[in-house]
Formats: sequence, structure tokens, C-alpha cells
Amino acid sequence: MSTDFAMPILVVDDYQTMVRIIRNLLKQIGFENVDDAANGEVALQKLRSKRYSLIISDWNMEPITGFQLLQKVREGSSCADVPFIMVTAESKTDNVVAARRAGVSHYIVKPFNAATLKAKIDAVFAPAVAA
Repeated sequence: MSTDFAMPILVVDDYQTMVRIIRNLLKQIGFENVDDAANGEVALQKLRSKRYSLIISDWNMEPITGFQLLQKVREGSSCADVPFIMVTAESKTDNVVAARRAGVSHYIVKPFNAATLKAKIDAVFAPAVAA
């Protein structure tokens, strides 16, 4: 399966510089259809009005954390099946385990580059290999 570079992506981060960095990395990879949200509440509003193919969210945000956003997305909403990549500066094992249990698709620790982001996106959309 080839990557759909036109797919809509939602980047969620309360730090505008990080939003800009992720947007630029996505553009380097070839993605142009990128929206952003300054926090989890704004992200939930956008998710109600538009269908996204991928969500990339920071963990540490207020008033809704990225983890809480992940939980809300996964709890039976119309976007429960949308791949979700969590981005964080902390590589705490407990956080990674909690995110996995909550249904995160992949996890990226800052700092990262375009190659790392592309590898995570490719992994999220890779077809399941039959055993």
C-alpha cells in the first residue's frame, strides 16, 4: 500500500513552536493536508467536524492531556479507529505502557527528525502481515 500524502492529519500541541516543527517535518515527508489544535479541547471540536486519517498529539497539555485525548478518541467515538501517534519529551515506561493500553498506535520521544516521524507513520499504516 502506498502512502496517501493527501490524507488529513491533525497535529495537537499547546506549544506553537512544536506545531510548526511537526508541520515542517510532515511537509518534508510530503504531507500537505495538516490541521492543528492548540490543546485537547480544540482537537475534540475539530474531530467532531472533520474526519482525520492520523492524529499526532503531544502528551503534556492542559486542560486535556494527550493521554486524556487518546482515551476520549478511543472510547467509541466516530474516530475511534484513527491512528494516533503520541509525542512526548518523557520516555517513562509507565507512560508508554499506559498509552499502549489506551490504544495508542505509536509513540515518539522528542527530539525527533523527519526520518523518525516517517518511520512511525509508515509503521502505523503498514498492512498487517499474516502469521
